[in-house]
Amino acid sequence: MGKFSTNRNVVIRRLVFVSILLALVVVVLGAYTRLTHAGLGCPDWPGCYGFIDVPETAEQISVAENAFPERPVEPAKAWNEMIHRYFAGTLGLLILGIAFLSLKRRREGQPVILPLLILGIVIFQAALGMWTVTMKLMPVVVMAHLLGGFTTLCLLFLLYMRLDPNRMPRDDWQIKKYSKYAMLGILILGAQIALGGWTSSNYAALTCTELPICQSGWVDQLTFEESFDLIPPKRETYEFGHLGHNERVTIHVVHRLGAIITSIYLAWLILMILIKSQTEFFRNSAKLIAVALVAQVSLGISNIWFSLPLSVAVSHNIVAALLMLTLIRLTYSLKRRI
Repeated sequence: MGKFSTNRNVVIRRLVFVSILLALVVVVLGAYTRLTHAGLGCPDWPGCYGFIDVPETAEQISVAENAFPERPVEPAKAWNEMIHRYFAGTLGLLILGIAFLSLKRRREGQPVILPLLILGIVIFQAALGMWTVTMKLMPVVVMAHLLGGFTTLCLLFLLYMRLDPNRMPRDDWQIKKYSKYAMLGILILGAQIALGGWTSSNYAALTCTELPICQSGWVDQLTFEESFDLIPPKRETYEFGHLGHNERVTIHVVHRLGAIITSIYLAWLILMILIKSQTEFFRNSAKLIAVALVAQVSLGISNIWFSLPLSVAVSHNIVAALLMLTLIRLTYSLKRRI
């Protein structure tokens, strides 16, 4: 019975692993859709101009544009949006299957609460995807949709680690206290990712074009009155942003300052683990975080230096996700070791 239960646990763990890979793809496609200004490539949801795919024939385009005269069909943008939806829908079905199997095998010690939580977040993600379109790219909805994707990925990764029967090293007592600092690192990084989402959804990524903070005179342009209002004035659309230059400068500067704070904190945490750890496992974990951190900072600088090239901007999103996963791995390992 034990071997049979273990084999079934392996099946679920493999499903979770596939879901993690798919969630990474969805995060990448979401970033690509946002950065190619294709968030309204389809003006309705879940279809596209009333079709299950993108209208491409002359007849289909005529029908689509009669139904949505305010939004001419742009097939390239529409396909960006629909491909993202197809992958997100497939991920949702996989997560539904994981939740079902977890409930079915709960008597065998299978985690249940976490799979159900992930399923609940994915359902909410679908609603956010709909609101992104129906609320015309309202920044708070776009940012929440981004964070929901990251949260789904991170919780799937946590579930994958929980399903791992292997134990962590137990003789590294000197770094026991750093589990709380690693958890704080997750919160700081999460806040920075949220700031990145707010910067992107308000089209403020190219407002500051110089390093390290912004172009000269930026201090005099700071204004916090409307820069971080979650509920903006009502607009027909929020595409390409609704805030003025000073508000966008403020958002961008706060994101840059957040990046500096996050980098300093994570660099300190990495250094402490490398100095205090007695095992290769935790030293290697710290090195992985260091590699991801250096890559992320380099990509952030490249975004400014090269004026936000698409490949670099998308990579900035991917590496942010990988940095978070490496930090979650360290935090979980520190807590599991105890």
